[in-house]
Amino acid sequence: MRRDVFQAIADPTRREILGLLAQNPQNINAVADRFPTSRVAISKHLKILMECGLVVVQQQGRERICEAQPEKLQEVADWVEQYRQFWNEKLDSLEQYLAKIQNKDADNS
Repeated sequence: MRRDVFQAIADPTRREILGLLAQNPQNINAVADRFPTSRVAISKHLKILMECGLVVVQQQGRERICEAQPEKLQEVADWVEQYRQFWNEKLDSLEQYLAKIQNKDADNS
């Protein structure tokens, strides 16, 4: 099953893992130690993050190092941007309307 970035960031634990790895690549055990859940659960979260390309895991000696690939979040940023533009236009229209009403009220005083 191919997951997308939206599925990956839907879970707060995965968002926290991603934030942690964005600060500093870490081995799987170090990541798991930061959470009150089992290592198996963290491994499943990491697998989902890897499937959508938000995390890569590389073997370095005996350790498997997890590293965030935040550029994959651009898909989310692009999606959010269309709604940001929509609401900016709506709020600009509201601001213009309110200014127009205030000018009318000031003229009638």
